[in-house]
Amino acid sequence: MTAVQPQPPVESTDALEVGTTATATVKGRTRIPWRFLGSRALFYLFTLWAAITINFFLPRFMKGDAVDQYLARNRNVTPEAADALRALLGIDTDKSLWQQYLDYWGLMFRGDLGVSLLHGLRPVTEVISQSLPWTVGLVGFATIVSFLIGTIGGAIIGWRRGSRSEVLIPITTFLSTIPYFWLGLLAIALFSVNLKWFPIGKAYGVGVSPEFTPEFIGQVIHHGTLPAVTIIIASLGGWMLGMRNMMLTVLDEDYITVAQAKGMPNSRVLWRYAARNAVLPQIQSFALSIGFIVGGTIVMEMVFSYPGVGKLLLDATNAKDYALMQGVFLVITLSVLVANILADIAYAFLDPRTRQTEA
Repeated sequence: MTAVQPQPPVESTDALEVGTTATATVKGRTRIPWRFLGSRALFYLFTLWAAITINFFLPRFMKGDAVDQYLARNRNVTPEAADALRALLGIDTDKSLWQQYLDYWGLMFRGDLGVSLLHGLRPVTEVISQSLPWTVGLVGFATIVSFLIGTIGGAIIGWRRGSRSEVLIPITTFLSTIPYFWLGLLAIALFSVNLKWFPIGKAYGVGVSPEFTPEFIGQVIHHGTLPAVTIIIASLGGWMLGMRNMMLTVLDEDYITVAQAKGMPNSRVLWRYAARNAVLPQIQSFALSIGFIVGGTIVMEMVFSYPGVGKLLLDATNAKDYALMQGVFLVITLSVLVANILADIAYAFLDPRTRQTEA
């Protein structure tokens, strides 16, 4: 009788997990990609310097300045007072452009972004801090909700390709192609003018004082519901279509076929393997969307008369208010960079190949 040869022990490593981004940590705990993070940090530091430099020089290449706009509205200002205003705003013609640039960096490191002539010589930080919460609260909430609904919905639709749920793709895509100002005006005409469910605009009602009370919070939610819903409707199609297309690509990969052949539950294959890989391109787009939340939706703020950073930036640009323009641009730049840094970190942990190739 032929002796039975002993078989080598089967390794516990799951072959499905090799070479995919949807892997659990098989060879120990996940190591922090310090080299990858360091290289990205250097890149973003250079980007920050370039953005701040452009932020300083670009407004000064524009014709006229905030003082000229102020003098056009107030004829009784003396030349001495105009020179004093230019010195206060940091656009003193007696100083060279290089000296103004160095002074700008020094003031910025001290947290002094100057004063806004458009808002009665109030500090720029104070003006921005009053508008920023409205934009972040409304546009930020709407963007996050739209991303979650679109990504989860797109993953489910892609998984159930060929089902009736795919009818949502052309519907949401069509709604996304409608110009936002037209969509906002239609929403106001239907839900505010005809049905009277929501107020026409503003952040809260007339006569309500801004304070942390149930009445004020209710007013903010009531006034912000309609613009938030319109933002979600306008941006939902892009998230859903992008996730659905990526799911169709991922579902053709071999490791998905192997996972299904091994009898894994569909829910685990969907969320643990397919959706985790398909969501990677969505992360970068979401980071850009989060970063530009601070810039606000200017059209939305104009249509709904909503106070925010977007309208603040538009008014500052029209008035050539250098200090306010630079302050708003600085906040937008920092928000975009921070959002992209967080996206790179999340991308590196979700996709080990990124940190292995770029580090």
